[in-house]
Amino acid sequence: MSDLRNKRIITVATTGAWPTKDNTPNVPIEPEEIAEEVYNCWKAGAAVAHIHCRDDDGKAAMIFEKFEKAVGLIRAKKDCDIILNITTSGGVNLKEEDRMRPFYELKPEMASYDCGTMNWAHTTIFENNPKFLEKLGTMMQEVNVKPEIEVFDPGMIYNAGYLLKKGFLKAPLHFQFCMSVAGGIKASTKNLVFMKETMDEVAPGSTWSAFGVGAGAMEIMYAAVAMGGNIRVGMEDNVLYRKGQIADSNMQFVARAKRIIEEFTCEVATPSEARDILGLK
Repeated sequence: MSDLRNKRIITVATTGAWPTKDNTPNVPIEPEEIAEEVYNCWKAGAAVAHIHCRDDDGKAAMIFEKFEKAVGLIRAKKDCDIILNITTSGGVNLKEEDRMRPFYELKPEMASYDCGTMNWAHTTIFENNPKFLEKLGTMMQEVNVKPEIEVFDPGMIYNAGYLLKKGFLKAPLHFQFCMSVAGGIKASTKNLVFMKETMDEVAPGSTWSAFGVGAGAMEIMYAAVAMGGNIRVGMEDNVLYRKGQIADSNMQFVARAKRIIEEFTCEVATPSEARDILGLK
């Protein structure tokens, strides 16, 4: 195995909570579609799959049976060793129990951990109150699921530092910098540097990944690779491949990410290498 410092992890977020078939006919919604898309993204170079599911109407939801089916179908593909990362935030105004049940029962290697409450998309509240975060961290430790700490502004990084100090999170942490989500920090190289420097101050030794929504997507991808970070791509964050062009599939995003990493003379991490980097073994 070559030097892991030269490796970059590609996470694919195939579905998310917002894009519908009206936004793009290519977004996978049903568990069968999600499983097939994840499998093909793995073949294209993704090491981690961030899983959202929808209800029967295609709307954001945390319906356990949908996750159970999607995860089961992915795990049934015996040649596929992709790391599964289940969301705990498949929408807003959801019951805490529904948000936690999928990772607690299905026991993926990772699950998202949104580290603070925010005004979401200038329309509503995305609530992650302190007691919920304490409970979430405790339950993840119980079933040995590594939190992917999603942070939408620098204050959430400090929240993670506090929860680490109190034992609700355990080092080494892994952060996902979510940028240009309406209500959060803008996607720019300057802001990405600031987020990473804040992380290094608060939780030294952490690993990290980043993505930008909309116009900032490419800048963040290039900057993250150059800065030694990892990247997330997929229709959860962007349905346009470039301005005015709807993406054909999530695999198209993964293939571009792979080319960018390799053009920078880095290598795409395999799932096995990603497990070493993230401390999952």
